[in-house]
Amino acid sequence: MRTKRLRPWRTFAAMGFALALGAAASAVTEIKVLSNRADLISGGDALLEVVPVPPPGTTVLAGAANVTSSFAVRANGRYQGLVTGLPVGVTAIRVTLPDSTGATIAIDNHPIAGPVFTGPHLQPWDCTTDAAGLGQPIDANCNVVPLVEYLYVPTSGGGYVAYDVNHPPSDVSTITNDRGQTVRNIIRRESGAINRGLYAFAVLHDPALGAIAPWAPQSGWNGKMYYPFGASCNTNQTQGSSKTDLVTDQAHLEQGLLVATTSLNELGHHCNPILSAETAMMTKERIVETVGPIRFTISTGGSGGSIGQLQVSNAYPGITNGLIPSLTFPDVWSTAIEVADCFLTETYWPKAAVPFTVVQKSAVDGHGPSQSSCDAWVGLFVPSGIPSHGCFSGSTLPTTSTPDPARDYNAVTNREGCRATVNDIQVNAWGRRARDGFARRPIDNVGVQYGLAALNLPVTDPGKITMAQFIDLNLKVGGVDIDGVPQTARTRADAGVSQIAYRTGNIEDTRGLAHVAIIDLPSPSNLEIHTPYHAYVVEARMAALGNQDNHAIWHAPTGTPLVYPSGFEATAFTTMDAWLTAIEAAAGITPTGMDPVKIKAARPATAYDSCWTSAVPGGPLVQGPLAGSACEAERKGDARLKAGMPATHDSLQCQLKPISPADYPGAGPLGPTAADLALLATIFPQGVCDYTKPPIDKVPSVQWLTYKDGPGGQPLGPVPVSTPF
Repeated sequence: MRTKRLRPWRTFAAMGFALALGAAASAVTEIKVLSNRADLISGGDALLEVVPVPPPGTTVLAGAANVTSSFAVRANGRYQGLVTGLPVGVTAIRVTLPDSTGATIAIDNHPIAGPVFTGPHLQPWDCTTDAAGLGQPIDANCNVVPLVEYLYVPTSGGGYVAYDVNHPPSDVSTITNDRGQTVRNIIRRESGAINRGLYAFAVLHDPALGAIAPWAPQSGWNGKMYYPFGASCNTNQTQGSSKTDLVTDQAHLEQGLLVATTSLNELGHHCNPILSAETAMMTKERIVETVGPIRFTISTGGSGGSIGQLQVSNAYPGITNGLIPSLTFPDVWSTAIEVADCFLTETYWPKAAVPFTVVQKSAVDGHGPSQSSCDAWVGLFVPSGIPSHGCFSGSTLPTTSTPDPARDYNAVTNREGCRATVNDIQVNAWGRRARDGFARRPIDNVGVQYGLAALNLPVTDPGKITMAQFIDLNLKVGGVDIDGVPQTARTRADAGVSQIAYRTGNIEDTRGLAHVAIIDLPSPSNLEIHTPYHAYVVEARMAALGNQDNHAIWHAPTGTPLVYPSGFEATAFTTMDAWLTAIEAAAGITPTGMDPVKIKAARPATAYDSCWTSAVPGGPLVQGPLAGSACEAERKGDARLKAGMPATHDSLQCQLKPISPADYPGAGPLGPTAADLALLATIFPQGVCDYTKPPIDKVPSVQWLTYKDGPGGQPLGPVPVSTPF
């Protein structure tokens, strides 16, 4: 037999290859948890990777169970495996190489029904799986077996129709995604229960090409996720409604995006952004373990959907990367200040000693001359502070909730019933009052001088009010008690809640938003509740921390409530996609947010504060500067801003100062009289708000808190990593 001699260069190459193998074998082994943080796993599954690729003979244990067979070098060249059946609690994952070296990491698994970091579940909780088409729940936590469906678009066009995997249709159309990849236009849609809510997600997937797997995504999916957040703010203790129709979003799916959301990401079902964050995180884990790692996530949502995006991303950056809030509100509780003030002023007007004109009222409440904004707030959302309005109807709007006398709170007949207020459904954050067991409440108007700006307007301004009107207003405006009932005394925040509000991001300081990109679409008009100034509040808060460069206001004043110009929102989405793609190319995206420096460096040229107008109605939009534009004329404000609160609109509980005659130049040429000052002293015995000082107990927000040990939250700490041995 002839023996073939290696050429010298082949000898060196072989030696190099052997050295490389030796280096790989002796390199420190690392276990990467791809699903989520190792301490926040849920549902009993975890997608893991071992790097570098270990040699044959490696074993993987999950506790005492040998799970080596779940791992392999996949088509992507990576050694990955999906470990299933993890018990609730901590399980040690141990990877041992043939030379007895390796690594270990602790996986802390939580139930698919949660909680993970939000603290104890509220009870009772009504299941809605049957109404959602998922059948009766299999346990008391509303769990179901997930439903997987396939749908397709026929060659004749139109929307999605059912695809029978056992009898495949022959008229399947094709689609070319945003990567230029042409695939059959078939989607896989999954729905089920996570965290006692209803989840759904859909993605391009052709079953004829094989089963879906997290290490072998098909070419139709571009690796991006679109996550819409739902509107409103209500206090249901129910699972909510199905989101399968929402995720069957043909336009975004055909671009190649995966579309996902849950009922608990619609604050109209359950107005608790911390629960919303937990549910979105758990849903993303389910997606990663099913389809594969996600490149980045773009979110949208108007009204309550803007609150959901902003609060989730401020408190838990990394859950979504690019935010497009519309009809913007910054957060639940600074918005609640506006709602409460509208209720108080609207309750006061009929009691006024001297009637106020419509223009004077608008100068006090700050919204503009129509008075439509406060009317709408009172008509739509004041019930969210009244505990008897209903916990279980499933309505997404407080005024349409139907009370359940047998289970809902009633101050006389059922004081142990479910309290349908926003603070009560967020009780894990706030804690309970010792005197009655109700959730503590972060609302306060002690020292607020309503109508101060209106008093100090020039005499010629039709919105100017007199000193007598100013005193009467502040004497009678009062507050509300814990049951939302008007009272003579001002409203006082419960002890300790102000610091919790800031620390937890319930009044967000935008510190966490430094790690996301935002294109903010203010309301197009200054009518009803969705007034444009809220987007400017977000920017003022970001500017206070030097982070305004990753926030762009795109204001398009149509004059029509809730309606943006055609194509406006799609342009924002395309711009955000380009922004995140550039950040990704610069390696600026991590599981816990994005690099603020790289966000700013990658900012598209059109992502700047701008006013979008057209020369003729319905004509093409032209992007122009925001400063001095028609958009800024729509900005307006609210009663608390008109009482002197700064543009950040984040003073839950103000520091007080003595009454000073210098604060009332509008009282007349000689200033306020001694009688005026004496009356003000009786109204404000402790003093008036001093907005030159920071709010009481304002502290920086802390990201990634857990509430499992009680109200206020504790930091989760660093992301767990494996330990070599």
